[in-house]
Amino acid sequence: MKSITIKGSERESVGKKATKALRNAGKVPCVIYGGEKPLHFAAEELSFKDLVYTPNAHTVVVDLDGGKKYDAVMQDIQFHPVSDSILHVDFYQLFKDKEVTMDIPVRLLGNSPGVRNGGRLLFRKRKLAIKALPGNLPDFFDIDISKLKIGGNISVSTLLKDEFTILHPENTVVVQVKAARNAVLTEEEDEETEEGAEAAAEAPAEGGEE
Repeated sequence: MKSITIKGSERESVGKKATKALRNAGKVPCVIYGGEKPLHFAAEELSFKDLVYTPNAHTVVVDLDGGKKYDAVMQDIQFHPVSDSILHVDFYQLFKDKEVTMDIPVRLLGNSPGVRNGGRLLFRKRKLAIKALPGNLPDFFDIDISKLKIGGNISVSTLLKDEFTILHPENTVVVQVKAARNAVLTEEEDEETEEGAEAAAEAPAEGGEE
């Protein structure tokens, strides 16, 4: 998984006055959990742009004064209810031998024939929660929908791998194509329908001969 570096400085004072002064200076108070003790630091609000305002998932390298660096993932973020400025960010420290839980975005690849024929694409899960070692965290789940017909779906069961655990039931639908009133069948689907109709028509006739 790609990583973003956020430069900051450790905070000695964590009181309300010090926190307010930081925010007035355009900085964001942050905490890293998961280590021996919580680590308080502050960073420029602009440095969070590529981490927060993106659909992508990233790990973070927190680069503090004095050369101290910590691998982490963003765990929680608080915004001002009016201005939408960032008020506070919590991180969770990563360790190579310790699994972490993270939401991974889903990307759809290709064009669904079911949609081309008038079906409605329902993107049920745009992110999937997984548990994995930091080195096994994927950037995306790529799902090919180029063969997804009307009535078809793709579930979590098709995305399973040994490198991580997906924290959703295997039958969870990620994307599907539902029929719409103006939907039309493909030639292949037409043939299947005609064959089914012919078989249904022949069945009573065979029964009558007996």
